[in-house]
Amino acid sequence: MKKDKPKYRIIIDAAVTVIAENGYHQAQVSKIAKQAGVADGTIYLYFKNKEDILISVFEEKMSLFTDKLMEILETEMPASDKLKFMIENHFDVLSADRHLSIVTQLELRQSNHDLRMKINGVLKEYLVLLDVILKEGMESGEFDQDMDIRLARQMVFGTMDETITTWVMNDHKYDLVRLAPKVHRMLMKGMRA
Repeated sequence: MKKDKPKYRIIIDAAVTVIAENGYHQAQVSKIAKQAGVADGTIYLYFKNKEDILISVFEEKMSLFTDKLMEILETEMPASDKLKFMIENHFDVLSADRHLSIVTQLELRQSNHDLRMKINGVLKEYLVLLDVILKEGMESGEFDQDMDIRLARQMVFGTMDETITTWVMNDHKYDLVRLAPKVHRMLMKGMRA
């Protein structure tokens, strides 16, 4: 499988850097190839086109969030703690990779409709895992049992997303990770029974 090959990962990481530094529309395949240290043609052994690169970047990097969230879900702890660790991980991942934060918060949003639909398909897996936390909390009585789960999901993800976008728009000038407990506390106030 192509995804197991080292060059695939090198190209993915190069694409994150080039897209973050140049913007998606200015990120030519040749720039990505140069950043990856491969010939232009090598890119096409792994990807159909630039759109395929962006979707692959999102799929690959989204696993940093979903894999950790699956680990969190398997632990024996209250749903509120699982939510806290989810928020912390989300902020940790993006704080540790500023280029990735620019790509996820800014560049993915400028894409065309078809691309957005493919990206939303990848994001859906993460949101389904968030729903598991919300349902657990409702069943245990930690969260309001009459809560609208769809609205709660939008509130949680939207709050995290907007907090990160604001941090990116402010050139990463403050410590994003330090905001995680505050975000968690505010969300909990809105969802407690």
